[in-house]
Amino acid sequence: MGIIGSSFLLATEAVAEGHSEGGFGLNIDIFETNLINLAILVGILFYFGRKVLSNILSERRSSIETVIKEAEAKAKEAAVALSKAQEQLTQAQAEAQRIRKTAEENAQATREAILARAAEDVERLKQTAVKDLDTQRDRAIAELQQYVVSKALQKVESELQTGIADDAQQQLIDRSIALLGA
Repeated sequence: MGIIGSSFLLATEAVAEGHSEGGFGLNIDIFETNLINLAILVGILFYFGRKVLSNILSERRSSIETVIKEAEAKAKEAAVALSKAQEQLTQAQAEAQRIRKTAEENAQATREAILARAAEDVERLKQTAVKDLDTQRDRAIAELQQYVVSKALQKVESELQTGIADDAQQQLIDRSIALLGA
């Protein structure tokens, strides 16, 4: 039993034994216990307290409504911000896709340009090599011709010094001229 139960038990024991002096007891005399005063007091509290209580409750209600409205406004703002963020994400993804496509196109164009330039360089190197080969061949032919001419002149000079016949001399000149012409 709690405190109230213990107090009620003591009060009933005191009434049952008839001890009203110096202890607990239940007095049922209405005027002596101020039951009428208590009823009036409760009535006044109810009448005026109802207004105070209704004012407190209406203030509490309005503050709750204000908080709810603010929360709804923040929720709407958050929804708008989310919508904007999703739209920006979509735009950013589209922009990234466009940049990627452009980069791939640029890479392909650059690759083709490099391959074309490399092909041109190979062709130019081939032409240069052919020109160099032709130049070296012409130089070798020229050197060979000079060598042949110098040998022919040496032979002619040696034969001239030994003396040759006019017929042989004429044949030698004709042959040398023919060699020089070739």
